[in-house]
Amino acid sequence: MRKVADILRKAGLLVMLALAAPLAGGLSAHAQGLPELRTGKPGDKLLVEADELIYDNDHSTVTARGNAELHYGPRTLQANRVRYDRNTGRVFAEGNVRLTEADGGVVTGERMELTDDFKTGFVDAFRGQQTVQRKFETVRTRFSAPRAERLNGEQTSFESGSYTACEPCKDHPETPPLWQIKAKKIIHDNESHTVYFDDSTLELAGIPVAYLPYFEAPDPTVKRKTGFLTPRFVSTTALGTGVSIPYFVDLAPNFDLTLTPTVLSRQGLLAQGEFRQRVDNGFYNLRLSGISQTTPSAFLPSPLGAGERDFRGSVESRGRFYINPRWRAGWDLVGVTDKWFLDNYRIRNQNITTDYFREATSTAYLIGQGDRSWFEARGYYFKGLSSFDWQKQQPIVAPVIDYDKRINGPAEIGGEVRFQANITSLNRETTQFQGLPRTSSYLLSPSYKGTSYALYQTCTVFQRGTCAVQGLAGNNTRASAELSWRRSFIDDIGQKFTPFAYLRTDAFFNSTDFSGYQNNLVPQIAHVDQGLAGRVMPAIGLDYRYPFVANFGALGVHTLEPIGQIIARPSETRIGHLPNEDAQSLVFDDTSLFEWDKFSGYDRVEGGVRTNLGGQYSVVTPSGWYANVLFGESIQLAGVNSFRRGDIANVGLDSGLETQRSDFVGRFQVSPNQNITFITRARFNQSDFHVARLETGATARFAPFLPLTLSAFYSYYEAQPLLGYSHYREGVTATATYNITPNWFISGSLLVDLTHYLDVRNTYQDALTSYLANSVGTVPVYQNPGRFYLSGASFGGGYQDECSTVSLNYINSAIATATGVRERNQTVLLRVELKTLGEADLRQNVSTAIATDGITSVR
Repeated sequence: MRKVADILRKAGLLVMLALAAPLAGGLSAHAQGLPELRTGKPGDKLLVEADELIYDNDHSTVTARGNAELHYGPRTLQANRVRYDRNTGRVFAEGNVRLTEADGGVVTGERMELTDDFKTGFVDAFRGQQTVQRKFETVRTRFSAPRAERLNGEQTSFESGSYTACEPCKDHPETPPLWQIKAKKIIHDNESHTVYFDDSTLELAGIPVAYLPYFEAPDPTVKRKTGFLTPRFVSTTALGTGVSIPYFVDLAPNFDLTLTPTVLSRQGLLAQGEFRQRVDNGFYNLRLSGISQTTPSAFLPSPLGAGERDFRGSVESRGRFYINPRWRAGWDLVGVTDKWFLDNYRIRNQNITTDYFREATSTAYLIGQGDRSWFEARGYYFKGLSSFDWQKQQPIVAPVIDYDKRINGPAEIGGEVRFQANITSLNRETTQFQGLPRTSSYLLSPSYKGTSYALYQTCTVFQRGTCAVQGLAGNNTRASAELSWRRSFIDDIGQKFTPFAYLRTDAFFNSTDFSGYQNNLVPQIAHVDQGLAGRVMPAIGLDYRYPFVANFGALGVHTLEPIGQIIARPSETRIGHLPNEDAQSLVFDDTSLFEWDKFSGYDRVEGGVRTNLGGQYSVVTPSGWYANVLFGESIQLAGVNSFRRGDIANVGLDSGLETQRSDFVGRFQVSPNQNITFITRARFNQSDFHVARLETGATARFAPFLPLTLSAFYSYYEAQPLLGYSHYREGVTATATYNITPNWFISGSLLVDLTHYLDVRNTYQDALTSYLANSVGTVPVYQNPGRFYLSGASFGGGYQDECSTVSLNYINSAIATATGVRERNQTVLLRVELKTLGEADLRQNVSTAIATDGITSVR
């Protein structure tokens, strides 16, 4: 034997040996006097670094001892002692053995016996870790076994092995992970990227909870793989009990198919399928659902439900395409056999925007965007998904075309020139009426098993002042264009003058349908122009601001800014003679005080000579403290006040702008730092300064001092009888999230209606009046729901770490059923996700309703 440890220590050199099967030639001297062995595979070398290298010529072995590190291609083997047998081509490693793969995976053990390329062999006390870097996270999986076998570097077999994605406890590594799978045999196939489990048990915190004779799962490197997905269980009165078993088919790298059969004990087989494809410039999908019901009687009869239907189904599609850097197109489409299908079968619809308005919106669009321009063309179809929604009142809106272009003004006048254009066309079959105030009059009152159901709200008396028109039947088309100019001048003392001017033109073509249903009653409320009608609105104005700024050092920069604005234009024409579809949302507050036109859409245009007056005061300190106060009002100086004469929807009335001098509006905001904000905005009656509208609340994020995020808001709106609100509205909303530890969290939200009791009282009074007049039915009974009515609440919590997510939530919401009464929908939702294995949701309704939307009963 020849020892070279002293030489290595003194020289500090890396020893490189070409080790392979038996020597092909003799030993040749290295330039530094170190031996070099050449192999029968030119270019293949095993690089060795160690404190001590022992070369035994008699037994054809080489031993590296002390911090031994061997490199073969992309793989690295580290151990206390490594022996290479040239006769057998085997490598024996002992003591703190660590093998690093080409992909970054790490295998550790007490003893390894491997081939000289490290691809095949045995590992004692195996510990393996695989790391995959995904877009938003890093996923690590861990294998362990008393003994493991590697085959050609592509497959590893574990006897009595375990698998988990959880990190071991740093202080107590012997503690079982949050979850792991123990199996009699585990095979990890790196070629197919699949993990196979035979005779396995799922353990949570070391406690066995489920036995699985055999199953397989993709390893973390797999993003798409053909196979079964996590099943979903269903249990309702109408559907019975059942299970969904999704099957994913990876057809190609850019498209796939998911088939989801759901077997329901009471309704049969619900078939669902989704096809997805990604193309060079976008993607699209298509989802189909359908069932031939075996028990249609579980649902209410028409028009309350789909009780007469045998086949029910839906079709959905979404597409997004990026034509070039400036243009894109897409669609969101949904079609259903009936409006209750998606809810009845608990199918999540990608086009339903909120839980409060059960409406699916289909749209197709083309959008172009330039440096200072915007083009958008769309079409809309709205599908109501509640028993209260009458589809004949829902409009088809197509097209809606918007164009906005800004350019620098001509050299002679400077400033900015802006051109805006809009074309909107819509069609509906039935006029939508709204009683003033909102009444209990309905178009239909079908009964089922002795219970009367009120559907499709309408007016009791069809005349102006007691009835408004929120949407006209027939076809209404409008084309609008506006050309505007503005330029700012700042004089030597800091005054800012911004003159502006605009010219607005509108052309309407109305073909109102006065036949069928209650369409013929529209003329009793308003005279609507038919055929072609036009409107022109020129305007000139001036915006004046004079900020006074003072810097008080540590006390911050204080700014006092008076603001004045005057706009001169003729009176608005044809008020109440034209449709109003897109300008019904009129809110007068601090955000709209200095708007040139305070209407929210193109169907109305503000006219007359008006001045908007106000001022604001703000403070910004070096420590980040910020405060702002704004206050002002709007005054009609000449001409017809557009807000005093309500249109066919009564927009403008009860708005705070209908008098010559408007209500006062104000805003107060304080932000001690960037994490906490208090804000209050209000509208005060001009005559006696009482509060007509108030919104106040706070948002706060206390991190890093306290892991708490919360928000709370109080809202108050006075009665607006001319808009259908006969009494004031008041409510409170609050949300909070608290991270107990970096892993544990709780959250909750509340929506409290403080005036619901007034709705109940009005409903009772209407019912009592109807009973006394007709003496039909039973005497109505008044039940006071109390001052604080919980309209919605959710509470929950959970645990989240690198390998799992568990959350439990309770949701309580008030639902208005087809009977016209409110009931409680109480749901418990449990969600469990084990990373790399899958996730499961369990949703259970714990309330018992008398009659919900479309269903005779529910649990």
